[in-house]
Amino acid sequence: MAAGARAPQPRVLLCLGALLARAVSAGLEAVVIGEALGSVTLLCGNASAPRGLVTWYRNDSEPVFLLSSNSSLPPAVSRFSLVNASALHIEALSLQDEGTYTCQEVLNNTRCFPVSLQVADGPYQVEVNISTAGSLPNGTLFVAKGSQAAFSCRSSARPPPLVEWWFQAAPGRAELFGSNRTLSSFVLLQMSPGLQGNYTCAATNTLSGRQRKVTAELLVYSPPTSAPQCSAETSLVSSTLQLTCRWDGGYPEPDFLWTEEPGGMIVGNSTLGVETVNNSQVEDGKTFKCLGSHIVGPALGASCVVQIKSPSLLSEPMKTCFVGGNVTLTCQVSGASPLAKILWLRNLSQPEVVLQPSNHYLITQAGQSSNLTVHNCSRDLDEGYYVCRAENPVGVREVDIWLSVKEPVNVGSMVGTIISLFLLGVATISGLLLYYSPVFCWKGKGFLVPLLLLQAS
Repeated sequence: MAAGARAPQPRVLLCLGALLARAVSAGLEAVVIGEALGSVTLLCGNASAPRGLVTWYRNDSEPVFLLSSNSSLPPAVSRFSLVNASALHIEALSLQDEGTYTCQEVLNNTRCFPVSLQVADGPYQVEVNISTAGSLPNGTLFVAKGSQAAFSCRSSARPPPLVEWWFQAAPGRAELFGSNRTLSSFVLLQMSPGLQGNYTCAATNTLSGRQRKVTAELLVYSPPTSAPQCSAETSLVSSTLQLTCRWDGGYPEPDFLWTEEPGGMIVGNSTLGVETVNNSQVEDGKTFKCLGSHIVGPALGASCVVQIKSPSLLSEPMKTCFVGGNVTLTCQVSGASPLAKILWLRNLSQPEVVLQPSNHYLITQAGQSSNLTVHNCSRDLDEGYYVCRAENPVGVREVDIWLSVKEPVNVGSMVGTIISLFLLGVATISGLLLYYSPVFCWKGKGFLVPLLLLQAS
């Protein structure tokens, strides 16, 4: 009882105790819910009824006087006040204020109205924890695909709060996670991309209905499923060397580091895996290495290498075309890294003229093999040297091919000449046989005398 407060009369206490006993046993007391640090107003019975002298008590082991509508009785605590000369208003509620209060009204008779005050506190400091998860610089959490993740949610409140988990895939609508509405912790054994999204823990005070939420974004990452692949290409813009590294199948994209080998001098690093090398750094036989790293492994990353080589050329040194006919010159490139650009030129002027596809010149290419087909050959226009040029950022190689243009052969005259030569040969051989044959010498006396003279000499 506060100092200076007037104690109630014994008969009032008896009446009050009896009324309170009946009210509590019958469950007739009103229930009012307030929140810690807030304020609350407790009504004294029917607010519209005529009012008499109103006195408020706190029911502990014995009634404790709080305040009265009698102005001569000061309130026990300054944060207690009367509203409309009857209702008890309490400021700055604390947990110790929870309990049963009684309003005693004296008009024609004495009536008591019990009120039960329940004080709710919280929820405060909702803490969400997802184990085995990593954290990005912006605070976003991630786990590896196929791993397990344990979720827990804690909050301080009075009474203990109702805890619910909600899951929202992006994009999508938030749904209650699981069938247990009081699930404060759980474990997901096999994380998959379908479980990527926002996890929200909602803690609700069952008395006040006040709710606090904490949302954690969880990403499900997966390492690349293939091996890195390195390649070198010629940049179409600047004709410089462009290194490309691909490592497919992962989420998010991996990081790439290009170095010169041996020595490990850094060429560049990025998430694209594409680097441009100055021509001053390009030498025949030089090796470049790409090291790929991913946020969820493997721990040492994965690598591939590409070696830069100048092109080699292979072609026939001479080709022949008949006037009015067609001929195809072939040029085969090998060993070029990056792949070489193949050009055809005529070596008739300085500088050499690059041939362009036309009705007269047909240029085709399959891989690193190029064909130049000359249509309707002319000795004046087409005979001479042709140059096949292969070039990449490492070097340039050229090979000359001589094209000879001849007149078509007269087949009829060739056949007659061959027959004449054949007959002449037959006649010559027959004459020699007749001249040197002994049989013919004895039968012809004209031949005998020269033979005898020869023997005599």
